Amino acid sequence: MRNFQIIDLSVPISEKVKEPLPAKIEYLQHEQGAVQAAGLFGLTPDDFPERKAWAAESVTLSTHTGTHVDAPWHYWPTSEGKPARTIDQLPLEWFYGDGVLLDFHDKGAGYELMAADLQQKLEEIGYVLKPYDIVLIRTGADRYIYEDGYFNMHAGVSAEATSWLIDQGIKVMGTDGWGWDIPFYLQAQSYRENPRDGVLWAAHFLGREKEYCQIEKLANLDRLPRPFGFKIAVFPVNIEGASAGWARPVAILE
Repeated sequence: MRNFQIIDLSVPISEKVKEPLPAKIEYLQHEQGAVQAAGLFGLTPDDFPERKAWAAESVTLSTHTGTHVDAPWHYWPTSEGKPARTIDQLPLEWFYGDGVLLDFHDKGAGYELMAADLQQKLEEIGYVLKPYDIVLIRTGADRYIYEDGYFNMHAGVSAEATSWLIDQGIKVMGTDGWGWDIPFYLQAQSYRENPRDGVLWAAHFLGREKEYCQIEKLANLDRLPRPFGFKIAVFPVNIEGASAGWARPVAILE
């Protein structure tokens, strides 16, 4: 028996997930693989056992499809007065550390979490944040990934709360919602009502001033047995010059 448990915190890359940037997956069956392999190596499909070779898939998707990590470059061309870093430029040490779960699944879709909400929840669970903790926000939205309107079913995090987390030394924070901010239709509605003071994508745009990363479209946060006392590994795929990288975050419990 291994002396640790791993909990998968990702959603699948699937055409069935109801998001605005869906994946397209082309499945190559073993018989088709024999034809492909034969063409590559100057053979015929009959040269392979039962005319079968490899299975393979071709996937077309955005770097922001599925569970992924946003890099500072996603938010703005600069961060903290310097060129914003892309996903391949960030230190891997950021993406492994102590996990902290803040559970707000009782808040309604569209609720905007403020710093006071986070502080109260931390007080309830008896935890003080330290630099490089990886903070996970549970909204419960992952249960809706196969339903129409999934991208509108999460509570969001305000720019004020995001700024407060960064000030505590947090570099990586994540949500099981489609996005970190409140649903975009609510942002647009607020902006139309008050364009002078309204700010679209406020928490994301905070990345212009303070460097940090978001994990979006987490899952299974309800399976975590405690709010802290576990490790998180969420290494993004190394995509040159990219604004994000797909990831398969896991919680590791001794």
